Amino acid sequence: MQTDKNLVVELETPRFEDGKPLLIAGLREHLTDDAENIPALWQRFVPYIGNVPGQVGHIAYGVSLFKGDGSCGCEYYLAGVEVSDFSGLAGELSQLRIPAHKYAVFPHLEHVSRLWNTIDAIGRKWLPNSGYEVAADAPGFFERYDENFDPQTGSGGMEVWMPIKA
Repeated sequence: MQTDKNLVVELETPRFEDGKPLLIAGLREHLTDDAENIPALWQRFVPYIGNVPGQVGHIAYGVSLFKGDGSCGCEYYLAGVEVSDFSGLAGELSQLRIPAHKYAVFPHLEHVSRLWNTIDAIGRKWLPNSGYEVAADAPGFFERYDENFDPQTGSGGMEVWMPIKA
């Protein structure tokens, strides 16, 4: 899951969204240095999709949680779905509240295996030149996989939502 430093990523122009508060339930894991454990985490989470008590809709989220030291580095990753509340969840599922924020939303049109290249380009290219800052009170950025995402092909329906200071 490391980024290919030689791969030139052309970011789509982001749209800006006022995101609503979200309650996310899913499996959470400490990130390895190269985030190679994320695909296995998703494989363990897939059987839960559609079976989480109180699940809202058919959208899946991959949330990269910022380190608690104020840096923009990510320490944990959560594969999950939105829920209406946290009651009745299985003990192995983590709970995450994402407050309302303004987001820069970037479509990802490549294969899912290149998602980290898009995230890297957002952080290294777009953010420093955008005039925006990452929202300090956000738990992290997230990947959003809608109904058009095909887990068999790893394509379609992916976006990266970066919380920004309004």
